[in-house]
Amino acid sequence: MHVTVTGGAGFIGSNLVRELLREGASVTVIDDFSTGRADNLPPHPELTVIEGDIRDEDAVRRAVRGARIVFHLAASVGNQRAIDDPIGDSEINIIGTMRVLLAASEQRARKVIASSSAAVYGEARALPIAEKAALMPRTPYAASKLAMEFQADALAQLTGIEVACLRYFNVYGQHQHFDLDGNVIPIFARRMLEDEPIAIYGDGEQTRDFIHVDDVVAANLAAVRSSRAQGVFNVASGVGVSINELVGLMGALLQRPVSTYQAGPRRGDVRHSYADINAAWRAFGYRPRVPLKDGLQRYLAWFQDLAPPPGRLAPLAHKEEPLHV
Repeated sequence: MHVTVTGGAGFIGSNLVRELLREGASVTVIDDFSTGRADNLPPHPELTVIEGDIRDEDAVRRAVRGARIVFHLAASVGNQRAIDDPIGDSEINIIGTMRVLLAASEQRARKVIASSSAAVYGEARALPIAEKAALMPRTPYAASKLAMEFQADALAQLTGIEVACLRYFNVYGQHQHFDLDGNVIPIFARRMLEDEPIAIYGDGEQTRDFIHVDDVVAANLAAVRSSRAQGVFNVASGVGVSINELVGLMGALLQRPVSTYQAGPRRGDVRHSYADINAAWRAFGYRPRVPLKDGLQRYLAWFQDLAPPPGRLAPLAHKEEPLHV
């Protein structure tokens, strides 16, 4: 089977590509490499890589040609990035998504699995958060992801193509490199390994739902196999973990003391977030398999193998670390 993965050189995309190749699929990746990395992708005779932007109609058509399934992961990601450049965020997440959806429809692809975000919920009125919860996006990023979902649903109704939008909560795991655009676990790992203090925004008791990338990949593949996987679905662990708990667990796994300092609350952050994942279970049998402790242990081992020895890393930029949802 031939499939296309947009954003396939990125964190989640590259993990999905590797699993698809292991399962015997022929895969085409389109990525502009603005955040994706060529070394995330393995050399493989059944892998074709197109360097291109999903806003480029011709590039998207080439990438989707012949695909039966399209996994759409290319996006402008992160609350802070969208706050800094809301126009660019919307162009990628809304117009770029429409390019992908239209190309998939033209090619008569059977299904599109589109990556969305828990950010569409905003501040939860009730926990755990189910798909029918009120949608109250608080940042341009969250709003563009919600608009993407509505566009996907409209096209599905007009063309008959199957579309599932998976609302990821806080994804972590191998190939998630250090950055300042919203990935809290790499930021904490980097600071711990450099013996640098960690900023705790607010009191640190805000909760997040951390989900390992292997479980996200499994959800994507399960959604492809089920005709009931149409519409929107939470992909998460279903467990809320406070930032203070996360710091303590990571410090214990690294077996080193951790220094923290308190900072003020951040714009756009929600207080509590964890998911109801029953809809994904009913539609395509999704259940998370990787407990947080095991997933962090695996991630920290990968991160330490990747990074230079402590003291040789480039200085950190003087910029707030986001707590991305």
